[in-house]
Amino acid sequence: MAKILLVEDDIRLASLVQSFLTQHGFVVQLQSQGDAVAEHCRQFQPDLIVLDLMLPGLDGFGVCRQIRPWYKGPVLILTAKQGDIDQVLGLELGADDYVIKPVEPRVLVARINALLRRSQSSHKSEQQELQFDRLLLKQRSRETWYDNERVDLTSYEFDLLWMLAKHAGQTVKREAIHQQIIGREYDGLDRTVDVRISHLRRKLGDNAETPFRIKTVWGKGYLFVADAWL
Repeated sequence: MAKILLVEDDIRLASLVQSFLTQHGFVVQLQSQGDAVAEHCRQFQPDLIVLDLMLPGLDGFGVCRQIRPWYKGPVLILTAKQGDIDQVLGLELGADDYVIKPVEPRVLVARINALLRRSQSSHKSEQQELQFDRLLLKQRSRETWYDNERVDLTSYEFDLLWMLAKHAGQTVKREAIHQQIIGREYDGLDRTVDVRISHLRRKLGDNAETPFRIKTVWGKGYLFVADAWL
């Protein structure tokens, strides 16, 4: 039974979501204060966090900044805004996915299950390594090393980089990334992958304007360049 920490200060909504998730087999604990999430997380050790952005004490963005250096499980943010700003900023700070309020319970469960499946699949992977000159990826320990220095990647970023590296020299379609990494179909508007690619480029020393290590193949997807890691 997967453990979920639901961080939401709307008590009525939190109670309804907790009841629905419990009915679907999850163990759910509630937290309404943003500045109490880190300690609650350390004690409860949740498999996934559902995180509202508008919280007393510390907002969801601040919570992401606080926990991401050590919490490796999926984070699903809740946002009441339809625009891209909250969603993109949440992803920039380490969230794995987002759901827009008002929350449709079945959609929420589907997103949670998709994130948990990806997380569990990653942990069950056989020990493997991929090396491209000075870049080394270790699947079992989920570590990324470049020029003998460890690169701090989120779970999502590592999975995306591993997928691209496994298909080095080939264009990986955006639709395939969404299906395998995010767990849902690409709707033509979702910017999650774009944000993650920009993270990888920045952390791995790629050129943001004219990338040469992880290239964008316009209208198709992304290309990992095997000989660009000298």
